[in-house]
Amino acid sequence: HNKMANQVNGNAVQLKEEEEPMDTSSVTHTEHYKTLIEAGLPQKVAERLDEIFQTGLVAYVDLDERAIDALREFNEEGALSVLQQFKESDLSHVQNKSAFLCGVMKTYRQREKQGSKVQESTKGPDEAKIKALLERTGYTLDVTTGQRKYGGPPPDTVYSGAQPGIGTEVFVGKIPRDLYEDELVPLFEKAGPIWDLRLMMDPLSGQNRGYAFITFCSKDAAQEAVKLCDNYEIRPGKHLGVCISVANNRLFVGSIPKNKTKENILEEFNKVTEGLVDVILYHQPDDKKKNRGFCFLEYEDHKSAAQARRRLMSGKVKVWGNVVTVEWADPVEEPDPEVMAKVKVLFVRNLATTVTEEILEKSFSEFGKLERVKKLKDYAFVHFEDRGAAVKAMNEMNGKEIEGEEIEIVLAKPPDKKRKERQAARQASRSTAYEDYYYYPPPRMPPPIRG
Repeated sequence: HNKMANQVNGNAVQLKEEEEPMDTSSVTHTEHYKTLIEAGLPQKVAERLDEIFQTGLVAYVDLDERAIDALREFNEEGALSVLQQFKESDLSHVQNKSAFLCGVMKTYRQREKQGSKVQESTKGPDEAKIKALLERTGYTLDVTTGQRKYGGPPPDTVYSGAQPGIGTEVFVGKIPRDLYEDELVPLFEKAGPIWDLRLMMDPLSGQNRGYAFITFCSKDAAQEAVKLCDNYEIRPGKHLGVCISVANNRLFVGSIPKNKTKENILEEFNKVTEGLVDVILYHQPDDKKKNRGFCFLEYEDHKSAAQARRRLMSGKVKVWGNVVTVEWADPVEEPDPEVMAKVKVLFVRNLATTVTEEILEKSFSEFGKLERVKKLKDYAFVHFEDRGAAVKAMNEMNGKEIEGEEIEIVLAKPPDKKRKERQAARQASRSTAYEDYYYYPPPRMPPPIRG
């Protein structure tokens, strides 16, 4: 009798076990579970995602089709592992949960490729400190897998104008990998109001990448930040590197047919790239109808320039039937305003071939005593003894005709120390035998490509 009871009980227990998940599942699923199954997700994956909806970490409406589609591409184990990571991520400052989940999936794939095991989540920021910072400043924080963005725009009480332009962004390098906004903001806000701070993150390690970009609300604040924070010891033995960041939106393009005009070039590159706003072209000194075989393309922003550069380098895009050479243009470093305020030398360009140093001397000495005049190709440097005279000459002579050509005048920029160092380093790294050949190519050889 006992034996029989056991069996019945045993069966009953078994039955009970089989039934239970069925019962509870029909109770605990949200109405979205069915939609997930219909979208083609495996049952376990749909269940796990549904559980996450129930925790309130993320709502069904937060996830777009792209995220669900991407999740469907994973095998069950991978999908469950991705969801686990997503669930353990700190989502408190994530504005776009769907994009964040896509980022987690992308990172998972990269790790798979490298064969590295998913790292146990590295220690993130101290949330209490981040919360205190945001409460004190009133700024927002938007976290994605690739960056943490503080501000942009800042609260109206701080600054309510348009986004600041060129010269207001600084690049911060050598940041310790486990350091966050709670340590960076108090230091940098001393220089002036911050528009936004973008700390670049490495999704593979969960730490920062060692650098950030900070845009200030004014140029003065950005320059002040360089003075205050460059080489600042943020932790024992750890010094930051800070410089004005030039968001490069200019490309150097070689192998341009010499007979093309600015209009031709604009039209042609507009067909294959987007966001092109200007073409900067230099003419041959002795033949104004011909260009020098290269030009600079100016794009509306860095992103457009980067996309254009990728397209042109892909080798698939031809311009006038040729593949062109493309490089980033060396950024024009804005010289120090204090240095520029002392400059007494004018840079005069677009000179006709017939213009001699004597002619220039005669034209410019009307404004004050000259130290010397040096003409090279189709441009010249005019050195004044007195700054006031130089500025007056520039203002009055700019755009005037000499020997039938309109001249352009700007204050000459003093040689840039960093650029000189870069050139010296480049030269030192080339062997001398190659040097001569490199700089004095035989005639008709294309000029060396700028790196």
